[in-house]
Amino acid sequence: MAAPDGLSGRGGPLRGRGPASRAGEIIETVEVALTFDDNRLASLVFGQYDQNVAHIERRLEVTATALGNHLVIKGAPDAAEKARRVFERLYARVAAGGTALTLGDVDGAIKETTQQGTLFPSAEIAAEPDRPVFDQIATRRKGAVRARNAAQDAYIKALRAHELVFAEGPAGTGKTWLAVGHAVSLLEQGHAERLILSRPAVEAGERLGFLPGDMREKVDPYLRPIYDALYDFMEARHVDRGLQTGIIEIAPLAFMRGRTLTNAVVLLDEAQNTTSMQMKMFLTRLGENSRMIITGDPSQVDLPPGQKSGLVEAVSILDGVEGIGRVTFRDVDVVRHDLVRRIVTAYEAAAHGGADTDRNPNPRRRPLA
Repeated sequence: MAAPDGLSGRGGPLRGRGPASRAGEIIETVEVALTFDDNRLASLVFGQYDQNVAHIERRLEVTATALGNHLVIKGAPDAAEKARRVFERLYARVAAGGTALTLGDVDGAIKETTQQGTLFPSAEIAAEPDRPVFDQIATRRKGAVRARNAAQDAYIKALRAHELVFAEGPAGTGKTWLAVGHAVSLLEQGHAERLILSRPAVEAGERLGFLPGDMREKVDPYLRPIYDALYDFMEARHVDRGLQTGIIEIAPLAFMRGRTLTNAVVLLDEAQNTTSMQMKMFLTRLGENSRMIITGDPSQVDLPPGQKSGLVEAVSILDGVEGIGRVTFRDVDVVRHDLVRRIVTAYEAAAHGGADTDRNPNPRRRPLA
């Protein structure tokens, strides 16, 4: 079989076989050799100080040795084959974009390769190793951004298929970031005339007191995450021009009352902090040829005690309504940082496992009499 462009020795010949032991079990091991044509691109794939190689070793339980543009993978046959496909996928990605990879990109390639193996027969994978599995969005500045896991893939598909989409889940799953990226792509393609971004002005468990400045300066701190996402997907001068001309509007939720939002993409972030009345008001702003995206984390409600979250209520009331999509992210879908995923998982376990962290957070230490 011919090697793909930029890669020789694909799959290599199996240069060695031998037994290995894991938990007392004898496992057959294989050795796979890869040689990349471009040393610079190979170094991007391997990462600084080979951190991407080490990450793949840990995730797939293989050993990999990188030297120049050469790579040798050792491990169980299935794991070594999966690692080979991951490295090939990463090489194709940097060859197309020419930029460094993050550990999130590596995790995405691992999950995409795993998903591909469950969707397509091995013969099809061998014939088309770079066959896309996860969907993607594209903007002029960022280029193509592919989903990193099945939940993000379902999210992008829902954004394209539905006029109203609810996205719930923990921090770090890419809810807001992908929503802004999708909105920017619709704006650039001419499918929308305006981009309206909003979130409720609710402090996260602390009172900031009086904020100086005009209205925009007062609400900007609450909307900073949306600004960050905008500057990721658009050139700074285009963002500034859009804000000046009104093509891009960033406003607190309170300013939505009485409006009809037509020919626009409307994003409500941190929706778990809306009241029932605010959520109903916002949902009924949707006008002709508009799309609405609502994101939030029901586990981080900052409303006063006893007040119901508008997001939680709306998802329940609108369940099954035609034209509305819903995507739920879990702790395993966190892509921000692997430590963030473990933190979210620990909190979820504490919340559902009945851990009594208030009375005695350290079970080894007896409370003082």
